[in-house]
Amino acid sequence: MTLTACVVSVALGAWLVVDPRPGLFLLIPAWLALRMAFNAIDGMLAREFGQASPLGAYLNELTDVVSDSALYLPFAFLPGSNPWLVGALIALAIVSEMAGALGPMVGAPRRYDGPMGKSDRAFVFGLLGLLAGAGAPLAGALDWIWAAMLALLAVTIVNRVRNGVAAAAHQR
Repeated sequence: MTLTACVVSVALGAWLVVDPRPGLFLLIPAWLALRMAFNAIDGMLAREFGQASPLGAYLNELTDVVSDSALYLPFAFLPGSNPWLVGALIALAIVSEMAGALGPMVGAPRRYDGPMGKSDRAFVFGLLGLLAGAGAPLAGALDWIWAAMLALLAVTIVNRVRNGVAAAAHQR
């Protein structure tokens, strides 16, 4: 399920990069909702049937950042969007997920601190996909949205590292 969701995400992202017609962006919120459901079901089934594994943990984390990156990239090609800001957003989203995933390496649990975690980003990109698909005039707002998300991602990274370090110190 995890690999299939990643392949579909990359294919959808590539399609929208090649053909960024606004109406096609309606596929983003629909796919994000389905992907989140698949992700939850996949994890639940792995735990329920004793199939959780180190490989599964790696695949879950890695395919999530690949999928998210592929789904965020097409927004760089919307009219009025600054591709550099979207690229920076993708980079900080990856760093924020790495900051969360590194918790167990230092003796802390996996960190999901916000304010701009994976589900928050999915909400924003889903809403933007819906608005773009409906033909809403986003050109004047996109760079402000990207800047706000970048700031919130920076806070998220700091929170995840700070809280991970504190949790690790508390475990000792």
